[in-house]
Amino acid sequence: MRRGTVLPVVAARWALWSFVFVNVVIVEVLFFTVGEGKNGVLTVAKFFGLHAAVLMLFQLLLVARLPWLDRRIGMDRLTAWHRWVGFTLLWTVLTHAFLVVLGYARLDDASMGKTFFALAGVPASLLGMWAAGIIVVVAAVSARSVRRRLRYEVWHGLHLLLYLALGLAFVHQLLETTTFTSSTPATIYWWAMWLFAFGALVTGRIVTPVWRNAYHRFKVAAVVPESDNVVSVHVTGRHLDKLPARAGQFCIWRFPGHNHWWLANPFSLSAAPDGQTLRLTAKAVGSTSAGLRNLPIGTRAFVEGPYGAFTSLHRTRPGALLIAGGVGITPVRALLEEQTAGDVVVLYRVRSQDDAVLAGEVQALIADRGGRLHLLTGRTGEGTPPFEPDSLRALVPDITERDVYVCGPPAMTSAVLSGLRSLNVPRLQVHAERFGLG
Repeated sequence: MRRGTVLPVVAARWALWSFVFVNVVIVEVLFFTVGEGKNGVLTVAKFFGLHAAVLMLFQLLLVARLPWLDRRIGMDRLTAWHRWVGFTLLWTVLTHAFLVVLGYARLDDASMGKTFFALAGVPASLLGMWAAGIIVVVAAVSARSVRRRLRYEVWHGLHLLLYLALGLAFVHQLLETTTFTSSTPATIYWWAMWLFAFGALVTGRIVTPVWRNAYHRFKVAAVVPESDNVVSVHVTGRHLDKLPARAGQFCIWRFPGHNHWWLANPFSLSAAPDGQTLRLTAKAVGSTSAGLRNLPIGTRAFVEGPYGAFTSLHRTRPGALLIAGGVGITPVRALLEEQTAGDVVVLYRVRSQDDAVLAGEVQALIADRGGRLHLLTGRTGEGTPPFEPDSLRALVPDITERDVYVCGPPAMTSAVLSGLRSLNVPRLQVHAERFGLG
């Protein structure tokens, strides 16, 4: 990358946070010009209500899967930000609701209980109460202690209720005339922002996937067992050269004729897209992935994506260090195909040589590129930890001069990232993405 060039991830973050800053400033101006309530408490309640609306709009954009943002920031980071914004939204909404009840209770000199039930008889307030209740339920099932006990499909179904809450909140804000119709600029702003946010969500989550699948008509071309519990699935289709996929990305795969529609898995592309086929390689860890080896040839596939920022778009140095654990070798193997210049080193962590998926392909690609492969075998806790700072420096003495790509189980990824921080590897040279849906 040329000196002085802004890195894609830096440009995307600046664009995203500038968007947030500009909208917060606009809301502040609207509040301080026409935001006075019927008493001091209701004025503060309106302040929290306006900012809750901004948080809702930001929530929609973070999960809209906008390609420009996704390829530069990555779905995992966008999803993590979505989670924390969600909990911020929860407390903002609850504070707004509490202050509304308190404000009207003081205005009418009534108890908060009586005021609550009185407000429930007002359509605008009732819709707001329903929206707040749904947000509380979604936040409760998204708490880690609860989330771990739920199947992904159950959690995801409950999580979709959030869209209903956002719709109710929109109507609530529309009916609450002091927000939408407080001034002409306010009306224009709020309509523009809600239409933009909902439009981005519908386009990214529904229109684009449906259009791509209708256009490309994905179907299974071959199923190749790689080992006893690992299989590769080759998917073909029409005009795949026009699919904007890159090595290192992943797709969300469904095989409706083989499994239920709601059973989906994020699998990385295990080979660089060649315009003819897409290949995924998966380890049997659940019923969906275990059943892949039984896919009949010709089975239709529904593919969402490609997604992810784990690509060469973010390269900053000529040399690269690719670190993989287990089946995490799949996007690393695809990235190797794009490594046509510069020195490349691969650290591949597995329990034993028999667990080294796609090892032959990886070795051949590295040999063609004059790189080095270190196959790190052993179980966690046995011998010297391979990703301790001293171990990493011994294996790759010039590690701080390389781009480092990391993909593997969460514990391994965390250990590697900790080691890289201890070695003072520049943050913008470290690329790690956790492929998941929740």
